[in-house]
Order: sequence, then structure tokens, then C-alpha cells
Amino acid sequence: MGEFYTVNIKGRSVEMPVIRISNDVKIAFFNLHGAQDLTEYCATEVAKLVQGADVVITAESKGLQLAHCVARNLGHEYYAVARKAQKLYMQDYISCTVKSITTKAIQTFYLSRHDADIMKGKKVAIIDDVISTGGSLEGLEVLVNKAGGTIYKKAFVLAEGGASLRTDVEYLATIPLL
Repeated sequence: MGEFYTVNIKGRSVEMPVIRISNDVKIAFFNLHGAQDLTEYCATEVAKLVQGADVVITAESKGLQLAHCVARNLGHEYYAVARKAQKLYMQDYISCTVKSITTKAIQTFYLSRHDADIMKGKKVAIIDDVISTGGSLEGLEVLVNKAGGTIYKKAFVLAEGGASLRTDVEYLATIPLL
């Protein structure tokens, strides 16, 4: 049996496996994939943080189901997704490169013209499951600006490590780097 870390997310206790990501760093791994009830719970709480946004954007892939549920809770027809690979339907896209704590190499985010267009001139909420180093957030901010949107709010389920000291983001709970 491995090591676990328990966090309280707005009154809900969540147990997360501790995973080593380098010789010096371990993280409490928060995973919404397949966790329908937890995703719905977190989305309801995150939607409260970004009330008033016209559109939601997230990064592929751990934020996808969260963005879907937040957008639905806000009454939005669409939400935008920054993809980690250019898809065939993306003939006219915008992109940027990012580095995050859970990605070993620098990666590129791609945003389809459709997703860029739904943000143009709109108040955009950037959401994701966890903020740590802010690398993915930085990439999403670049994409929102390139698309002509206005960054309205930046909200996360969890702020990891020093991210909890940031004054430009909102979150439901904090977790340490271990």
C-alpha cells in the first residue's frame, strides 16, 4: 500500500496517492478522470468562483471534464480547450509553448479557430484542476490574449505549493509539494 495525502475541498475529504515526479519532489496526485461525483462537486464550487464569465477555457486533458461541468453550470453552450497536439480539423489555429511541473518536456498548446472565436471580445475564465508552477496557466493566458478575449478570472480546484501565495488566482483548497 502506497502513501496518500488527504485534502479537504470545501467540506469534502479527498484522498490522493503521493507520486514521486523527480528525485526531490513528490506530489499528491489529484485526478478527476472517471470520478463523476467528485468532478460535479468541484465544478459546482469552481463555477461559483467564476460567475459572470462569458466563456471557460482549460488545458487538455485533466481539466476537460471540469471545464465541461463548469460551463454547463454557468449556462454556456461551448467551452474552449487548449490541445496538446494539432488535430486535423485545426487548419487555422493559434499556439504557444509551455512547461509545467507534471510535463517532462516543453509542450505546445494549440487552440482551434472555433475556440479562439468564441473567446473574442468575451470575459474568459481560465480553469483547471491544479495550479502549481503556473506554466500551463501562462500558456492559457497567452492563448486568451491572442484570441482577443479578456481574462476575467483564473480558478482551480487545488493550489499546490507556492501557488497558494498567488493573488491573481482563486482556488478551493491547497496542497503541499511533498
